[in-house]
Amino acid sequence: MFYSRYGDTGMDVSALGFGGMRFEKENDIDLSAEMLLHAYRRGINYFDTAPSYCSSKSEVIFGAAIREMKKGDRPFYISTKSNKPKGSDLRRDLENSLKIMGLESIDFYHCWYVLTLEDWDGRKKGGAVAEILKAQEEGLIKVPVFSTHLPGNEIRTVIEEGYFRGVTLGYSAINSPYREDGIKAAAENNMGVVVMNPLGGGTIVENEETFGFLKVKSGQSILEGALHFLMLDNRINVRLVGFRNKNDIDTAVDAIESFQPYTEEEVALISSHVESDFNSLCTTCMYCNVCPVDIPVWKFVETANGLYLNPTEKLGDRLKWHWGTHIDVLDRCTECRMCEDACTQHLPILQRFEELKEHLKTEV
Repeated sequence: MFYSRYGDTGMDVSALGFGGMRFEKENDIDLSAEMLLHAYRRGINYFDTAPSYCSSKSEVIFGAAIREMKKGDRPFYISTKSNKPKGSDLRRDLENSLKIMGLESIDFYHCWYVLTLEDWDGRKKGGAVAEILKAQEEGLIKVPVFSTHLPGNEIRTVIEEGYFRGVTLGYSAINSPYREDGIKAAAENNMGVVVMNPLGGGTIVENEETFGFLKVKSGQSILEGALHFLMLDNRINVRLVGFRNKNDIDTAVDAIESFQPYTEEEVALISSHVESDFNSLCTTCMYCNVCPVDIPVWKFVETANGLYLNPTEKLGDRLKWHWGTHIDVLDRCTECRMCEDACTQHLPILQRFEELKEHLKTEV
C-alpha cells in the first residue's frame, strides 16, 4: 500500500480509502465488521462512514471493527460527518457518532455535502461551522474538513475562507477538469485531499469501450486504469471506494498496489483524452451557465450522461442527492437555446432535457 501525508496534519493515510456505504450484508454486523478488519490487514488505514449510511448501520459496523483495530499496532483514521446546518443538530450528530463507534474523538469530521454556495452560507449562519471548530478545540474532532460536489472555483472559495484543513470531493477521469481548481486550491493551502467516486459512480468500469484510453499499459484493467489515473496526481491523498465485500477490497487494493510510474508520453495521452474525448458527454465545464431563468443546465445534462453510460443508475436520485435539484426545475425552460450556443461541445441540450424527462417517468 502507498501512503502520503494528509496536508499539515502529520497523519500518513493510505492511497486507498474504505467507503462504508455499500456493505453487502449490512444487517450482519460481525460479518461486515470483518470487512474493515480485512481492509486494515491489507494496508488501508482511512475509513469513512456517516450516520445515515446503510440504514444507519454503518457506524455500528465501524464501532465493532474499531474495537478490534485498537488491538493492532498500526494507526488507523476514522472519518464521519454531518450535513446539519444548525450547530446544535450537528453537535448531536457528532456526539452520537462518538458514542456509537466508541471513540473519544473523530480523526476527520466533515461539514458534509456542501451543494451550493448558498448552502455553504447556511452552514455558517446556522452555526454548523462554528460548532465543528468548537468541537476541535474540545478535542472531539482532530481535523475539521468538508465534502462537496461544488465546481472547482467554488471549492476554492470555501477553502480560502480558512476554516478547514482538508476537503473530500467527487473526482475522476470524467470530471477532473471541472474540479481541478479545487484540487489546486487545496494544494496551495497545504490541505489534505480525499476523492470520492473515483470510478465515476461505476460509470468508468461499466463502460470500458468509452474509457479504454485509461489503459495505457500492457495488461492493465479498466479498474487499474481509473485508479492509476488518480495515482498520477500526488496532490490527492486518498481515493475513496465503497466496498460491498472482501473481493471488492482485494481487487481495489491489488489495483492500487500494481501502480507503476507513467512515462511523459503516457500521461500526455491520457490527458489529451480527458480534455477532448467526451464529445457526446457533458464534462460539466459549466460554460452553459448562461440561463436567463437560472436553470443550472450542467446539472441536468451531466445527469443525462447516465442515459448513455449507466442506464441502471437512478437518475432522479442523482439529481436530488448529487446535485441538490429536481426535474421540475426544467419547467422554467423557455427554449431560448442560449445554453446550446454557449456549450463548447455543441451538445443538443434541449434534447437531453426531454430525454431525461421521459426517462424519469419510467423510474420507480
